[in-house]
Amino acid sequence: MTRSELFAQIKSKSSYLCVGLDTDIQKIPAHLRSESDPIFAFNRAIIEATHHYAVAYKPNLAFYEAMGPRGWESLQKTLEIIPKECFTIADAKRGDIGNTSGLYARAFFDKEASGLDFDSVTVAPYMGEDSVKPFLNFPGKWVILLALTSNAGSSDFQRLEVKNAEAIHSRALFEQVLMTSQNWGNRDQLMYVVGATQAHQLQRIRELVPEHFLLVPGVGAQGGSLEEVSKYGMNRQCGLLVNSSRAIIYASSGTDFAERAAVEARLVQQEMAKYLNEYLN
Repeated sequence: MTRSELFAQIKSKSSYLCVGLDTDIQKIPAHLRSESDPIFAFNRAIIEATHHYAVAYKPNLAFYEAMGPRGWESLQKTLEIIPKECFTIADAKRGDIGNTSGLYARAFFDKEASGLDFDSVTVAPYMGEDSVKPFLNFPGKWVILLALTSNAGSSDFQRLEVKNAEAIHSRALFEQVLMTSQNWGNRDQLMYVVGATQAHQLQRIRELVPEHFLLVPGVGAQGGSLEEVSKYGMNRQCGLLVNSSRAIIYASSGTDFAERAAVEARLVQQEMAKYLNEYLN
């Protein structure tokens, strides 16, 4: 999916909602557990109920890999039923030496090799350029690089002050990630993960990456403010994919789980429509 196609979906649906498919076999409604593939049955119902309000879906790979081959099969079937106009994100947080990263990229981008054909994958930048570049070698695919995350331990490393030979002043490590990685790929290949609980940093982040899309988790159950993220993070093509997982997919544990998910997704979409009208520049 190209940048312009993604923006067209945002405008068409008045939404920049990404629904996280963090599907836990222990949390899905009990009545689904008699299905031959409970994970897929749950995902299918969620997607059918929310796709009018969402522009992207993000399966978290850990929830599928934890189930072994069955989980991988559920993931493949889920990916195949996501509407083609929706952007797909493999939330895998991969990153290794070059030849290994190349194989990870094939796993998520090469349908003939693995059966999967995601639009994007989340990648950890810690090992540097040669661990990221293999993901950028697939035309039309995106790397979503971890920059400033919303977890409590993010301050252990991401905010450390660093100084390289060319810099006059030190800067936070996450800022160095944003600056250096722009030499590896362009705004049509690279997005960045910025946690919603870090909304106070978005103005600085937009100074460094004014045109790139940001994937923003942490709205909803984690307490991030959609209004703050929208106000400080939106650019002239929206530039945001805001993820909500638990608040939508686990809105109910009963037989009405899909209907409740639709209600929650619609509420988020309606709020997003307001911010698009207010902040889009």
